[in-house]
Amino acid sequence: MIKKTNKIKIALIGYGKMGQEIDALCRDSENFEVVSISYRKITDAIDIKGISEADVAIDFTSKDVVLKNIEEVAKLGKNIVIGTTGWYGDTEKVKKIVDKYKIGLLYSPNFSVGVNIYFKIIDFTAKLFAKLPEYDVYGLEIHHKAKLDSPSGTALKIASLIKGLNFNSIRAGSNPGFHEVVFDSPADGITLSHQAYNRTGFAKGALVAAEFIKNKKGVHSFEDLFSS
Repeated sequence: MIKKTNKIKIALIGYGKMGQEIDALCRDSENFEVVSISYRKITDAIDIKGISEADVAIDFTSKDVVLKNIEEVAKLGKNIVIGTTGWYGDTEKVKKIVDKYKIGLLYSPNFSVGVNIYFKIIDFTAKLFAKLPEYDVYGLEIHHKAKLDSPSGTALKIASLIKGLNFNSIRAGSNPGFHEVVFDSPADGITLSHQAYNRTGFAKGALVAAEFIKNKKGVHSFEDLFSS
């Protein structure tokens, strides 16, 4: 007798370091299973047949192909999680695709639970310092040398929370992600930082996002999970 499974079926679009991390988590999971992998090699095509058998697709590819991927998945009536960054200038176009095909889409510049709590802390702190003109604010981010976008989507998100923030970006070494914001005055300074130790937190967050969006419609942000 074949045992039925209630696992959420995941279609991975992109099989770089993040796709591989998500795949590894799913292999050890009682809640998720990968049923499709697109672009295992960069020259591969998108796996339409496999995606049609999935509950949710998760895209970690590049800004050059992500809009095409979204539309292909939407045509199949499947919901999708977007971890790819660099496409936010086309948000309105994506919303039209989501509305046209009546799917659910969730995106975020960063799927780390810790980073999203960090966003909340930054937002609260920035409002306090906005009343104190003697404090300047600046930021620093460090990512591994293979990261394509600079500044990162996470840095842009932080910058959207703080008026007048000057962000510096470093691309070198193997750091999976470091972000720091400093409020500085002649008298003192306060530093708020987040350091990712590996990609596991991002991968776990993407799966949490997949579970969240599975039965929803419309465009959502990972921040919706942290709304009070």
